[in-house]
Parts: sequence; structure tokens; C-alpha cells
Amino acid sequence: QVQLVESGGGLVQAGGSLRLSCAASGSFFSINAMAWYRQAPGKQRELVALISRDGNTNYPESMKGRFTISRDNAKNTVYLQMNSLKPEDTAVYYCNAGVRRSRYRVEFSDYWGQGTQVTVSS
Repeated sequence: QVQLVESGGGLVQAGGSLRLSCAASGSFFSINAMAWYRQAPGKQRELVALISRDGNTNYPESMKGRFTISRDNAKNTVYLQMNSLKPEDTAVYYCNAGVRRSRYRVEFSDYWGQGTQVTVSS
């Protein structure tokens, strides 16, 4: 079993910053790419940022500049630093990871966290 637990969400004023964390725990061999998604009320879930195991990052064009993804492989944790937050950033933020469960089989499964609410007030 693999669990992803997010933390760091909350209420912040426009222009403020938040740092989200997502820690993976359970039984697995390694974690490949990790990512942050978000879903606002009435909208589809969208990619915020992605980071490879080697630390290569990828951001959709609309997310570049204010969000920074990073990871600590020793802690099986991914972070999302969010700066200059806007009311339209209000959403539930989800952590995602591609997990290799077995040392003997090169197969990756997708896991999701339960989400953490980020609310930006104007």
C-alpha cells in the first residue's frame, strides 16, 4: 500500500505565499515522476507542475513564474512553492506520483493524495 499525504494548504491573502508538501509512505521500491494538480469548483483538474526523479521540471505555460516544484528523494517528498497568489489560484491541490512497487518488475502505478485546500482571498 502506498499513501500520499499533502499538507500546507490554507487561507492566504492575495499576493501571499504558501508551500505545499506531499510525503509518500508505505511499501514501494522507488518513485518516478511526481506532480501537483489542482481542481477548482466546477472546473477540470489541471496540471500545475511536474518533476522527474532527476529533478527536471515542467510547468504548463499558464503556471510558469509563480510556482516552483521541488523534491527530496531521501524523504520521498515533493514540494510546491506558490508565490504571488491570486484568488483564481483557489482550488484543491493534489499530489500525484508514479510509483514502482517492486524491485523485480519495472512497472509504475499512479497514486494520488487526498488533496489540500488552498483559498486565496482578495
